[in-house]
Amino acid sequence: MRKINEIFYSLQGEGFRVGTPVVFVRFSGCNLSCPFCDTLHTEGVKMTDEEILAEVNKYPGKVVVLTGGEPGLWVDEALITALHENGKYVCIETNGTCELPESIDWVTCSPKEGTHLRVKHIDEVKVVYTGQKVETYLNLPAHYYFLQPCSCKNTQEVVAYIKEHPMWRLSLQTHKLINIP
Repeated sequence: MRKINEIFYSLQGEGFRVGTPVVFVRFSGCNLSCPFCDTLHTEGVKMTDEEILAEVNKYPGKVVVLTGGEPGLWVDEALITALHENGKYVCIETNGTCELPESIDWVTCSPKEGTHLRVKHIDEVKVVYTGQKVETYLNLPAHYYFLQPCSCKNTQEVVAYIKEHPMWRLSLQTHKLINIP
């Protein structure tokens, strides 16, 4: 059984896959307490893998994003295999503090200051920028590096930072800008 906050179909609003239709599986619970977190991840219902797959398969999207809270607390090889067997491309959005199954297709790591990263493979780094030092995150072995304004409150600051440090790319929460889930 896995604690699920919600499963829904929308467009990816952030990072590399922005605009892509995806099925979001939002897990409940997190091992961190970030002051800028915009997700109510304490609520949820326990679901079996079969129930999760039945809900995911209601939608035509082939990309599934495991998110949270911290999905690394809940996912394992059995769930990823089941999603793959159902023709899904599996992405995860993680804070990087949990070991993850190696068969996940795409890993988005959103590291938080002062945490120890245990994730071994990273495709993209996405940092919510609040003025903290972010240069060390460029040492993570990823293909893409994104800075994201904190709830769009500091967008100009992030744009200015990226212009001075062009190895970063801008990630906006477009789902909030166009008012979709």
